[in-house]
This record gives sequence, structure tokens and C-alpha cells, in this order.
Amino acid sequence: MLKSKTYWNFLNEKQIEETSTHFNRLQVTPIVQQLLMQRGITSDAAAEKFLYPKLDDLYEPSLLYMLDKAVERINVAIENNEQILVYGDYDADGVCSTVVLLKALQERGANCDYYIPNRFTEGYGPNEAAFKQIAENGYSVIITVDCGIAAFKEAEAAASLGIDLIITDHHDVQNDLPKAFAVINPKSSEDYPFKELAGVGVAWKLAQQLLGYMPDHLLDFVAIGSIADLVPLREENRILAYHGLNRMQSTKNEGLKALKEISGLKGNLTSEDIGFVIGPRINAVGRIADASLAVELFMTNDGQEAADLAMEVDALNKERQKIVNDIVKEADAQVDPTKEHEVIIVMQEGWNEGVVGIVASRLVEKYNRPTVVLSINHDAGTAKGSARSIQRLNLFDACMERLDLFINFGGHSQAAGMTLALESVEQLREHLNEYINKHLSTADFQKEMTIHQSMDIEDVNESLVAEIDQLQPFGMKNEKPTFHIEAYPTNVRMLGANKNHLKIQMKQNNSAMECIGFHMDHYDLYVLPEAKVSVIGELGINEWNGNRTVQMIIQDLKVKEPQLFDYRGKEPIDLSLYFNQFSSNLVLSNDMIEKKVNHSNVEWKTFNDVQPTSTHVETMYVIDMPHSIKQFQTIVNQVNPDNILFNFKVSDSLYLKPFPTREHFKRIYAYIFKKQSIKFSEEMNRLSDFVTLDQETTRFILDVFADMQFISITNDTIEIIEQSGKSDLTESTIYQARKERVAIEKVLYYSNYEQLMQFIKDCRKSPEEEVVHGL
Repeated sequence: MLKSKTYWNFLNEKQIEETSTHFNRLQVTPIVQQLLMQRGITSDAAAEKFLYPKLDDLYEPSLLYMLDKAVERINVAIENNEQILVYGDYDADGVCSTVVLLKALQERGANCDYYIPNRFTEGYGPNEAAFKQIAENGYSVIITVDCGIAAFKEAEAAASLGIDLIITDHHDVQNDLPKAFAVINPKSSEDYPFKELAGVGVAWKLAQQLLGYMPDHLLDFVAIGSIADLVPLREENRILAYHGLNRMQSTKNEGLKALKEISGLKGNLTSEDIGFVIGPRINAVGRIADASLAVELFMTNDGQEAADLAMEVDALNKERQKIVNDIVKEADAQVDPTKEHEVIIVMQEGWNEGVVGIVASRLVEKYNRPTVVLSINHDAGTAKGSARSIQRLNLFDACMERLDLFINFGGHSQAAGMTLALESVEQLREHLNEYINKHLSTADFQKEMTIHQSMDIEDVNESLVAEIDQLQPFGMKNEKPTFHIEAYPTNVRMLGANKNHLKIQMKQNNSAMECIGFHMDHYDLYVLPEAKVSVIGELGINEWNGNRTVQMIIQDLKVKEPQLFDYRGKEPIDLSLYFNQFSSNLVLSNDMIEKKVNHSNVEWKTFNDVQPTSTHVETMYVIDMPHSIKQFQTIVNQVNPDNILFNFKVSDSLYLKPFPTREHFKRIYAYIFKKQSIKFSEEMNRLSDFVTLDQETTRFILDVFADMQFISITNDTIEIIEQSGKSDLTESTIYQARKERVAIEKVLYYSNYEQLMQFIKDCRKSPEEEVVHGL
């Protein structure tokens, strides 16, 4: 058996046949119809609207509260040549929002520029110091993008400086709105039907109203910002992302072309390309440097300048990756893995504040525990950083209960940013652990995976993958479907330079499919061809040397059947590779050996130490040959391990040597009886030749006779002892021990895999089951 790392939540699957009652014109497979139904799409009209998004279905920008007022003020500023400043944010959404609005203003001939605060010196959103400098530079209108909804003091400061502040944002609205000239946010617009636009979506709506037409040439940036900001890709966001991705294939933007080139992106781009390639590069600039570099990249019309800037952005991303990897190693070293149901809080001086959120996400991914990563400033006596949560814990609510611990705090259920005094860190740890203990159960610490459908390998082909891709772009609220397949692995191996990527060839009836699991180190040790494997993952196309094959990207896997890991006759292996995978382990040997590794989830016992009260373990390790078959059968029946690993050698095998017959015993006894007394040293060769046995076997016969008191062996003399009656050879403990050893070797060492597996299955049966089986 092999447990899954996550909890598998199979969606309630309706009968495939039922879908025909919902879709009459739709020409897609029943599997895709089922996926549409899971998204609440149950008619041809709704399906066509979802599968083929139209820009005409977007809502009118004027439905956004105060948008027309803002446009009127901007038009006046343009007419009067007033200076307008776009005030952005340093993440991908903020950068793209800045670019979209700046390009629209330039197209209108505005006297405009932009400003993005520094993450490290200014922090997130508008700040009074920046506003003062902006006013001194002669700007009379500031338009925020992707920020400002909580800028209450800053709005008052802008008014006192004679600046008309227009806030465009998409974040949650607090109790009131800032007292700005205009606040444009779908969440504060009662008449606007869709509340989930990204910051760039709001900026694009403002640009549309300013330009008087739909600026589809800016949709590529709307797609990047929306996908990177993880807004729900449904309704308007789906339309914008869908057409933005299409636009990116033939983008005219020199910066975007250069970034695609240096990132190695070609052909049709997907939301995954944005989420894992484009977005992280844009974010990297603001995480470790000045986000203005990314804005300059997308604003330039010079191809060579764009190539140079893209190279700089790519270098910063590589630097960001190294910084993250270094901090992850340092942070991971502080984690106590035994405290499975507690918050992780790690901190160190010098950690880059811009990447600690990524580090927290990595630790949550590894341990599935809520995590806080803090950078210490000893001079200020503070710790500043980010937190990430698990699915079942609302981190925002938990922290809000002790808001007094924070100097600054903000966030939502799954992520938060914070600054607190160093002396408050332990209080935060204690509070969060108390909160976890009160609100969460053990099951809540297991990550949940949603599985959309179980399917057979024979149903998987390129046409199906192409139809599933019609549901793109995938993202929040429109996740890429996860499928479940159960089959036998015909080939299991590790790939990559570091041998840390798993490849499984799965076979079901006459159909086969490749499954790839990235960073699934050592899984080739845990998945055996003899046991059926359940795999969940996403379907895709692998192209290699002109060949196209369907493959599954593994997200998790499990084996329901008990497994036998067979290392008989091999040198001792590194058992810790298995200890780390299985939660409870029992190592058995003949003599108590020194523990080679200290694991809290491992027991080390001799075969004689296992008591009837011994509890179930996940994996049992047999590193010596047991002395008794019956004892071993009893242990397996009592412990009932999910898996058994054998790793021992037999150096002096008795099974491979001839076992003397009764005739051999009779002839040797007759030889000695005839002489009554013989010298061992003088007669041993002659005696062995007489019965045509090797000397070791001949000595065994003599030892059996001595054990049964048929003869006496004193120094070099063997003598007959007169007998009063007949005795059977089986009465000799030496004879029985050899018979037992031969039997053990035959069953536990020289049997093939199938024979040994069957023996273990028989060991698990209760006495009642054995009787029934015998009948």
C-alpha cells in the first residue's frame, strides 16, 4: 500500500447518459459535457457562451460607480494640459494596470507619467510622502491602479495638496470609501453585475471609456494581470483572458515579444504560461528591484531596448529564484516536522522581504501546515513578512483575533502580510496553535484534491485533450480538470539530471499511457509493477522529436494493495528512504542492532520481541532470516503491515545443500556400530566417502546421533551408546532445526516474488479463514 499525500475529493458524478438531456446541439464528448455540468453549465446556450467567449458580452464601463465622473475630470485635465500621474503597484497586476492606463492616456495625448512605490522603502499602496513629492512636481491628477481602496489618510492628504485623486481598485472594500475625487471599484458598484475584475480589468474599463472604443489591442496585458493575480476566470474575466491570450500570439508590443522570446514561449500561449513563466518574471522585478523596469519594458517601442530590458528582467527572475531557494533551505532547517498540527513560524535576519511569501508557499506545499516567514530587523526590534495558510484555516480570521500583536497587518483567508515586534512572535505562535487546536481536526491538515472524473485509458486520446482545452483559459474557479486512472504500471523509473522526476507507463487492457510526476523523488522505490496504481493528474500532449503522445501530469498517486519490496540477496539498502515515506515502520532482526538512524516513526525489534499486543504498522522491514516459519507467520498476522520489505542475505545456505536421507543415517550408524568406537580424525574422510556425502553433512548426521544419545563424542573418539528401544530422527532438536532452516530458506529466500507474496497473504488469514480455505 501507498497512501496518497492528499485527500481525494471525487465530485458527485452523474450518469454520463443524463448529459444528453441537457445538450442537444453541442458536439463534444460526454466527458466534456460532464465537465461543463460540473461548472453549472447545463444548456447548449450556456455552453456555447462559455466555450466561445465574445467581447460583445462584456458589460458597459459606465455601469461602474463614479467612472463617468472620473472620465470627465481626466478629459478636462487633457484639454488643459494638466499633469496626470498613474500610481501603480509592484506586482504583475499593478504593472499591467499601469501600462494599460498609461497607453490609453498617451493615445489621448495626455501629459502623463507613472509612479510605482518601492516595496522595501515605501510598502504597498499610496503614501503621503510620495503624494507630497508628486504635488511639488506639478501633478494635479493622480489615478491609482490596483491599489488605494484603503487609502483613507492618503486621500485626505491629496485633497489638502490640491490634487484630485481618482482611485481604481478591485480589492475588498472596508467599512467606508476613501474621500477621493472618485473611487472606481466593482465591489463598491451596486449596478455593476460582475464584482471579480482584477485591477487591470478595472483600468481597462476606464481606458475603454476614455478612448471611446473597446481597446482590444491592450487585452494581452489584461490577460496577464488577471491570470497572474489569481482572480476567478469566469464571466467577464474569462472573456478578457480568452481574448487577451489570443491577442498575445501576434502581439505588437515590443516588450512582450522580447519577454516571450527570452522565456522560450512559442505558439499558442496558455494560462499556465502566464502563471508560471510570464507572471513570475514580472513579479520578480518588484520583489527584488524596482518594478518600473517592467513598466519600461512594456512601454518601449524600440525592439533592441526591449530585448535588453527583457534580458534584465529575466536575470532578475533567476536571481529571485536563487534567493528563494537559498531562503527555503534556511527556513526548512528551522522546521520541526514532528509537530504536524502546529503553525510553522520561521525567521531570520537578512531574508528578502519581497520573496518571503513565496518561501511560505513552498513550506505550506511541503508540510501542509500554515506558515509564517519573517525577516528580522534587530535594529528596529521588528519582524516583517508574509503568511500562507492551508485550505481549512482562515488565517485572516485567526490573526484578527489578536490584532494587538501586530504593528501592521492585512490579507485574506489564505495569505497575509504583517509586521510585529520581535517579542510578539512567540505570542503569535501560541495564539495560532491554540486557534488551530480549537477549530481544526487532524483531517483538516491533509490537502484536498478535487477530482473531476475517473476514466479508462482507452478513452484518452488527442481529440479528448483538444476538447478539454476548449475550457481554457484555466485558473481560479475554472480549474484545469483533474482525472483519475487506475491501472498496472508496466515500467517505473526516474528521469532528469538529478533523477527526481517519476515516469510511469500505465497499462489497462490493451491501452497504455505515460504518466509524469515532477519532483517525486524516490517514488520508483514505492511503486511496483505487481500492484495496481491509482493516479490523479492533468492530461496534456507531450511532443518529442516530432512525435505527439497523450500523457498525464501526476498530482498524486496511491496503491491500495499491500506491496512487497524485495531486496533479498542484495547489500543493505538505505532504509531511511522508506522511513521518510511511510508514517509507521517496524524493523525486525535476530539480534538487537544499533539503530543506524534515529526516526521517531521507526521501531527496532528482534523477532522474539514482537508481542501479541503489537499494533499495526504501515511497513515492516525484515533484515535477517527468521529462525522460525511459525513465528514469522504469527508476527505478520499480529502486526498486519500494509507493506513488507525484505533485505537480507543467506551466506551459508542449507537449502542448496543435499539433505541426508534415512538411508544415509542408517549406513553411518551401521558403520560405527560395527566398530563400536572410532577415531574421528582417522575415520572422517573414510566415513564421508562411505556414504558419498561431504564432511559437513556427515558431521551433521553425527551431531544428530549425539543429540539423540545414540553415540557419544568425546574429544577425538566416537562411541556407540547401547539403546533400549527405537527413536525417530524427528525427536532431535538439531535435526528439526535444520529442517526448519531449509524450510525458511525455501519460503522466504528462494521463492519467487509471486510465491512469497502468496505466503504473506496466507499469513494474514485468521485461523477460521484458513479452515475455510482448506475445505
